[in-house]
Amino acid sequence: MAEQNKVAQPRIVLGITGSVAAYKAAELARLWVKAGITVDVVMTAAACRFIAPLTLQALSGRPVWTEMWQGAQDGIQHVALSRGAQAIVVAPATADFLARTAQGRADDVLSTLCLARECPMFVAPAMNVQMWTHPATQRNVARLRTDGVNVLGPNAGELACGEIGEGRMLPPEEIVAAVSAHFAEDTAVGKMLAGRRVMLTAGPTFEAIDPVRGLTNRSSGKMGFALARAAAQAGAEVTLIAGPVALPTPSGVTRIDVVNAQEMADAVFAHVARVDIFIGVAAVADYAPAAPAEQKIKKETSETLTLTLRPTIDILAELAQRAPQVFRVGFAAETQNFAQDIATLGEAKRQRKNLPLLIVNRAQDAINADDNEVILLDDNGAHPLPRMDKSLLARRLIKEIAQRLRQKN
Repeated sequence: MAEQNKVAQPRIVLGITGSVAAYKAAELARLWVKAGITVDVVMTAAACRFIAPLTLQALSGRPVWTEMWQGAQDGIQHVALSRGAQAIVVAPATADFLARTAQGRADDVLSTLCLARECPMFVAPAMNVQMWTHPATQRNVARLRTDGVNVLGPNAGELACGEIGEGRMLPPEEIVAAVSAHFAEDTAVGKMLAGRRVMLTAGPTFEAIDPVRGLTNRSSGKMGFALARAAAQAGAEVTLIAGPVALPTPSGVTRIDVVNAQEMADAVFAHVARVDIFIGVAAVADYAPAAPAEQKIKKETSETLTLTLRPTIDILAELAQRAPQVFRVGFAAETQNFAQDIATLGEAKRQRKNLPLLIVNRAQDAINADDNEVILLDDNGAHPLPRMDKSLLARRLIKEIAQRLRQKN
């Protein structure tokens, strides 16, 4: 009877790949076991050259998996190991592992587990700075994020090769905290937007000067795409109107591509009547050339070029008139150094555009970054959030938006 009432102990699959940072995985296993979590360790052949499986077996108290068919009585143990696990955490994750996972490879026990998983997955990259910043690695990481993989780090600092830069695996304590925070947020968010229809804008706009030149900004679109993904995971039907960015479309999201501010406004107004929530994350141009040239403007070294600019449509302010029933959320980027100044400027914008919620941050901290620090502004004042990864921040913001929508209704 006591056995029947026993609550299953949480379990994590810890994947280790061939990096000098593999020794840090031992501390990860120790911390989770100390917290009462069962740890199943899976190691690649290269990982076994950096740390002995016996070390991880001693720390976890369980067999360490290194081969595809190890102990498989029914032939599918390498798939079944992920069933019932709360997460798969690969730390360290090498550039090779990231590439193979992004491609959907399943040629060893760890990659097969990751492809066949039914649970969340986390990777903590560790590699040389040139490998991390290489366009191929960044494409693979972007693909993984779109597929719902949580990327933790890396940090910058002195690397094992002696070079300085990004590529250091996060400390084990930070990985443990990040995984715990993820599940805390997911538990809080759940399917809070089930049955809701959400529209978002993301990325920059491009306002043509002539057929080859234009005015734009440095927005990457990462925050908007992360929010679209989080809204879909929270059960919403999501439409994403994207400016010119090269980010892959999040799973379950309908995407509409536009170029300039007017196209973005037209797309928003064409679909807004059927949505419950609008989140304006895009960095829409405030001004556009009044009369774009039909042919490329030739450079005349002795002359100064003068452009006449006209204001573009203010999508958020216009929505207050056209669709007051929609719960409208705005984003604002300021360049001041102090949070109080940012909040003051943001609140003035919120009042001017008649928004229930405005999310404000420092532009220089957020542009092209994978993390962000924001302040939420509503009728109850300013609510700062700590800096965190944009994917985690997106889930937190979806929870905040869902709670305010529920209170409004």
